[in-house]
Order: sequence, then structure tokens, then C-alpha cells
Amino acid sequence: MPHFQSDGVEIAYIDEAPDAGAGAAAGEVVLLIHGFASSLRVNWVETGWVRTLTGAGYRVVALDNRGHGGSAKLYAPEQYGGPVMAEDARRLLDHLGVEAAHVMGYSMGARIAAFLALAHPRRVRSLVFGGLGFNMVRGMAGTGPIAHALEADSIEQVVNPTARTFRAFAEQTGSDLRALAACIRSSRDPIRAEALATLRTPLLVVVGELDVIGGSAEALAAIVPGAEGFVIAGRDHMKAVGDRSYKARVLAFLDRVRGGAGG
Repeated sequence: MPHFQSDGVEIAYIDEAPDAGAGAAAGEVVLLIHGFASSLRVNWVETGWVRTLTGAGYRVVALDNRGHGGSAKLYAPEQYGGPVMAEDARRLLDHLGVEAAHVMGYSMGARIAAFLALAHPRRVRSLVFGGLGFNMVRGMAGTGPIAHALEADSIEQVVNPTARTFRAFAEQTGSDLRALAACIRSSRDPIRAEALATLRTPLLVVVGELDVIGGSAEALAAIVPGAEGFVIAGRDHMKAVGDRSYKARVLAFLDRVRGGAGG
């Protein structure tokens, strides 16, 4: 996997060309930003997203967020946070010479995508927030227990069920637990609804029906003029990621944006 330097931090990424003959979206780039304790491989490759998008004619770029996957592991909370990590994504676009991309983030990645669009609106052609709805503006509770769970000597010491789920997922993905604890302890203030309301980028918000972490897709979409909300039937936060209806809705959304209906 190639790497580049983002303000001195080594970031791993992939840059996948569209399938031969899949020319409908020729020249269009989709940037994928994964969620907390995940990686580009777990979030996007193993769930079939990269294959789906390249098969539809898109060039797909994805990065391992700092502290995750093949990127540098940092242990100070101030080295993380949505605005900081959004600049990693922006610098990747610079590194690859990509002027603007469609951007999809999942969970923490959706937060990062929001900060990217707010700071650099001309670099973002469209937005998909996956796995994070109204809790983007309401804020995420319980980050302290998650950090403690990651720092515990053993998962057997973790009694909080939500925190235990995150610890189990982090172990499953082979993550650096100390780096993740620093990441979750970083500034996670909610994004103000008034700030999101200024977005003029076409936006689709997608959250599983049973997702208790993300909050309502429709409530968040109602904040942003022209945004769409989509609820994935019968899916929770973890199982929504690779859902077929999620993929179909995103492809339809991107097709409308390319056709000019989304702005």
C-alpha cells in the first residue's frame, strides 16, 4: 500500500482505477473515509464498496486515518480530531492531483467528511454521511468509557456493553489500542447545526434502522437544504456498512449528482 506525508504524518492510502469499459463516471473520483477502529480495508474493501464503485466507473481513493490501519500511530489526543484528520484527506487529494471528489465517510469518517466540506467546499462534489445522523450535531456520549475499555489490560475487565463492543472490534481489526484511545479522547465537540446548514454540497445521509450510535438520518438531512435521508431497514451500526440497499442508494445519488440534479 502506498503512503504519503501529511504534515509529517505518514498516511497509507489506495488509488483504484475504474474497471475497463465502465465509462459512465469517467474522470469522477470517490474519496472514502473509514470509521473509528476500522481501516480502509475493513470498511471499504472487504465490504465490497471499492469493487462496487470501480465497477460503476469511478476512480476510488481511500485512506487509513491517522492512528489506524497502515498509517502512523500517534498517542497524543491533540494529534487527532475531525478538523485535523480532514486535512489529511485534503492533502491526499493534493498529493494525487485531484481537484474535487465525491466524499463518503462512515461514522467517524462522516464527521471528518463534514469538516472537509466545511473547510474546503470546492474540493467536495457531493457528500455521503454513512452511519452518522443527528448525533453528528448532538454529539457522541460515552467516549470516556470507550477510551478506558481500549486501555484496559483485557477485554474481560470491560463491563460497559457499548465500550466492550468497541474493544472487541478494535481487537478484531488488529488495531493499536493506545492510538485509538488517544483518538477517542481527542476533541469530539458536536458540529453546530448552523454550520451544517451552510452546506450547499449535495448530501445523502444513510443510517441503519437499528443504529443506536448514529442517530436519525432524516433529522440530520432536514438541517441541510436539499439533503436526502435514507434508513437501511433492519441494520445496526456494524451491519449497515456493506448493505446492498446502501450501495444502490449511493450509486443512484452519485448518478443524479453527475447528471446535474444535485447541483
